[in-house]
Amino acid sequence: MPTPKLPARRRSARLSAFAQTVRLVLPALFVLALTVAAVAAPARNGDLIGEMHEYTTWSADEDMLDIARGDELGLIELMVANPGIDPWVPTRGVNLLLPTMHILPDAPRKGIVINTAELRLYYYDAEDGYFSYPLGVGRDGYLTPVGTTKIVRKKDHPSWYLTPSEIRDHPELPRVVPPGDDNPLGEYAMYLGWPSYLIHGTNTPWGIGRRTSRGCIRMYPEDIEFLFNHVPIGTQVTVVNQPVKLGWKDGELYIEVQPSTSQVDTMEETSRAPAPPDPIPVAQEADRILLRAGDAGERLDWPAVEQALTNRQGYPIRITLPAGGSVPPASPPDAVQPAEPAATAQAG
Repeated sequence: MPTPKLPARRRSARLSAFAQTVRLVLPALFVLALTVAAVAAPARNGDLIGEMHEYTTWSADEDMLDIARGDELGLIELMVANPGIDPWVPTRGVNLLLPTMHILPDAPRKGIVINTAELRLYYYDAEDGYFSYPLGVGRDGYLTPVGTTKIVRKKDHPSWYLTPSEIRDHPELPRVVPPGDDNPLGEYAMYLGWPSYLIHGTNTPWGIGRRTSRGCIRMYPEDIEFLFNHVPIGTQVTVVNQPVKLGWKDGELYIEVQPSTSQVDTMEETSRAPAPPDPIPVAQEADRILLRAGDAGERLDWPAVEQALTNRQGYPIRITLPAGGSVPPASPPDAVQPAEPAATAQAG
């Protein structure tokens, strides 16, 4: 299966499937032994894809929209990773951190997984590995639903049939917008089992990586073209909302914390980063972190955990100290009180 054709500077976040490597490279005699050995190790490796990169602006006319699209990022995640830099006029010679490493969401690694909290889609391909793409998702009042569905049909050059709320908000538009430059669905659409919800392209790429839609999932034109040609009808689609993710890589535990929706909305309104602080208390995540750390709990770096939960910069931060190094307390700081039961989220 061919890889997506991306610009030279674009790096597709992908991880080759281990089972394929075993089947093609190693004699069949050893497959069972390797599989058994791997069963004890998956919690310590394989939860992250991609690598962090840096990029230096070369032109005074370059802005974060162009840079984000060239590296499979959304505008907001690039702004969050680079606080204090003007997204529209970064000027020449500015060094930017590209958050092109991601922790896989806590969801079945099958088909398509969408994490609305990080505005990203993950595609698990049985042959070619894992891919990750930025998204545009629903804004307040039009939140993308959470749950499991599937791709029920696909259509290239789709027509846009306005919903009753869209007709109410845009009475000047025709009831059906045909394919073309004025069609917000772009050139490709994949329809979900949820009526009126689609994964589709866009005629306004600047809206990718932002909360601007009415609940549909928007993608860069080149990304939806790749998925459209590779994802079969019937593919499972899982939508989650996970602002805090944990994962292992090379025996070290990482945490990735996304900005809150209020921070994202503030950045949308002001075009500034960072947004007002909205830290997550360590106590709120401590039990889950200790559970995921397991017998590596004594290596947890609680100051790093607290900093990650406070800064919410949207890329993986290592929260275990190297084995054999100085060992922090095996539990959160004494000042941290037990977490109160989380309030039940209300449907949007």
